[in-house]
Amino acid sequence: MSPITPLYINGQEVHSSTGETFEVRNPYSQQVVGVSASASKDDCLSAITAAGNAFKTWEHSSVDQRRNIFMKAADIFDSDKYKKMIFQHVAEETAASPAMAMHNWTGAGKILRVTAGLLNLLRGESFPSERTNASVIAQRRAMGVIFAISPWNAPIVLTLRAIAVPIICGNTIVFRSSELSPKTQYIVMQAFAEAGLPPGVLNFLSTSKETAPALTAEIIAHPLVRKVNFTGSDRVGKIIAMECAKHLKPCVLELGGKAPAVVLSDADLNQASKAIVTGAMMHSGQICMSTERVIVQRPIAEALIEKICSLAKSIKAGDIQNASASDKAVKLGALFSEGSAENVIGLLKEAQETGAKILVGDLERKGAVVQPHVVVDVKPGMRLWERESFGPVVIIAVVDTVDEAIDLANATEYSLTSSLWTSDLYKGQKIAARINAGYTNINGLTIHSEPHYGLIGLGGASGYGRFDVEDFTIRRLIITHEPFDAFPMFDS
Repeated sequence: MSPITPLYINGQEVHSSTGETFEVRNPYSQQVVGVSASASKDDCLSAITAAGNAFKTWEHSSVDQRRNIFMKAADIFDSDKYKKMIFQHVAEETAASPAMAMHNWTGAGKILRVTAGLLNLLRGESFPSERTNASVIAQRRAMGVIFAISPWNAPIVLTLRAIAVPIICGNTIVFRSSELSPKTQYIVMQAFAEAGLPPGVLNFLSTSKETAPALTAEIIAHPLVRKVNFTGSDRVGKIIAMECAKHLKPCVLELGGKAPAVVLSDADLNQASKAIVTGAMMHSGQICMSTERVIVQRPIAEALIEKICSLAKSIKAGDIQNASASDKAVKLGALFSEGSAENVIGLLKEAQETGAKILVGDLERKGAVVQPHVVVDVKPGMRLWERESFGPVVIIAVVDTVDEAIDLANATEYSLTSSLWTSDLYKGQKIAARINAGYTNINGLTIHSEPHYGLIGLGGASGYGRFDVEDFTIRRLIITHEPFDAFPMFDS
């Protein structure tokens, strides 16, 4: 068993003040792969206090200091040492494929370098006041202590997204990891410590599933915490938003997705089918940008469905870490829990009972393993259409017109990403503008976002706000007045 993953408060590795810990299990084998410290109320208060004290100096740190730390951290992540740690812990804690581990490793340095470049956006402006003989300086200033929470499914890159922009803007962080991947997410603390980030700027808390709700509410309520960012399910996002609303605190929420792939009759079906199955099945569908809904025009529907089914049948879910060379079809790992697998199967069975047809898949789970499923005749109103499955599932709807396709693409509470497949790029751009999604990728995967912008939920179950400079700074004005000629209240 691995050593205990500690808390990280004010630049020091510490155990829980109560000595409490919790086990972390591999989703596929259910074996214990680690033990993590479980933060107490006092530990949370210590982390907030450390972040509050560090903010007094970090807010005024130089642009060069911040840039140098981020660039050094990027180089640290690029090292073989960190590659080995990421691959090992991502596999142990999340049962992810080597490809997902690679995404976490290569994405780390990219995020840090892109974020370092955002320092150029911290400029203010100066302009004349509406009063005579006064001038105004408008500054972008840090907000204070930010409480950040990110999930297990891309543990390195999503942890960095939660903390990087706030820190580069001059804020300090109290970060809470997922109870499913504390050791992997702790790697980020190690890299920043090696890069020379001052104590207290970044603090790490892990909590058991049982204690997380109450402690999260207490952290949000603390007066020093000025903003919250959360990445995860829309169910928990609503709870976070309500807790923030109690204290009139702003939040950034990046939540779920039910990304549509709209395939027009002039699309390249070989490209579209491969991208759809990749987008639907990558990481066993456990990505907020996963392709969950395919909306295809009737003239090509039969051909596209045949290609999608053939590709889906060619891959299997199983023990991705130990897949032998003779079983090259094992491309997917387990879902993150048996409960999640049961939910996916429940959605599929319910859809079948209300008229949907299962073209690929066995409607079974083995532990947390669910095989790829392709489903047709799923309609709005069915839970499989309405809710994010977070599993290896793709549903297909057939339409006649472009207008019908757009209506179905927009018939959802989610608004994160989408894709559109057509050989007419001019027409495609006009149609893409009508799809209600933060990103519409023409002839590309739904699993794509631009690092300078990040994911963009347009509200609803996909959340709102941005991981950008605008959302983690506040405008503050300094107005300089020349001496007044007279004070009418006192001068006669």
